[in-house]
Amino acid sequence: MEIALAIVCGLAIGGVLGFVGAGGALLAVPMLIYIFDMQPVQATTAALIVVFGAALAGLIPKLRSKEVLVREGLTIWALGLATNIGGSYLLPKLSRSTIITGFSIVLITAGISMLLKPAKNNPERKVAIVPLVAISLVIGAMTGLFGIGGGFLAIPVLVLFYNVSPAKAGGTSLFIITVNTLTGFVAHSGHWDEVQWRYPLIIAIVAIFIAQLASKRSSKVSPTVLKRTFACVVFSIAIFQLIETWVISST
Repeated sequence: MEIALAIVCGLAIGGVLGFVGAGGALLAVPMLIYIFDMQPVQATTAALIVVFGAALAGLIPKLRSKEVLVREGLTIWALGLATNIGGSYLLPKLSRSTIITGFSIVLITAGISMLLKPAKNNPERKVAIVPLVAISLVIGAMTGLFGIGGGFLAIPVLVLFYNVSPAKAGGTSLFIITVNTLTGFVAHSGHWDEVQWRYPLIIAIVAIFIAQLASKRSSKVSPTVLKRTFACVVFSIAIFQLIETWVISST
């Protein structure tokens, strides 16, 4: 049963990363906590390697089709290193309820970001340095604290404010997620031996395969439908987590 559940989780995570270009960890972390009974620190550590593998698989087709802003992605990764590592150091010092609540707020923010409508018929612009630094620091902190690559933040910023095409924004998001989650996983090295890796590895293998397939076909699926579906899913997860943490657990 656990192996079957791991396969289903891998299908969902890989599909989201391949089609949307973000959101893998937003599914992976609660799945690992509630389905496989991991503690938040263990779940965020395991999610980093799961999402890294799936994001890398989805990134490869995007690189081949030249739908990745490599320089901007590397800049966001480099600027966010400090908060990425700092978040990894702070994570074990936080209570379970604090981590779950913070993660739920991130889920709600991610859902809202996916519902925002991009401007049309405007030329692509370069990202200014001040917002680039701010975005990078926030994404780095989310990776260190919650095992999140930050793609859900990068995509709407690139599309809404800098008129980057959805396909290129998704490819750039996958690049940012790949380098960020790899860095975060190394920063979480002190927790590697706390994780039972059997099921996360099964999830990762399935997610890698599905993400590559989905990435190749993402241009054929309506991005609006994908984003609305993703938003509904993360809103539901956030509500469940908040109720479980503050209502059910406190009674």
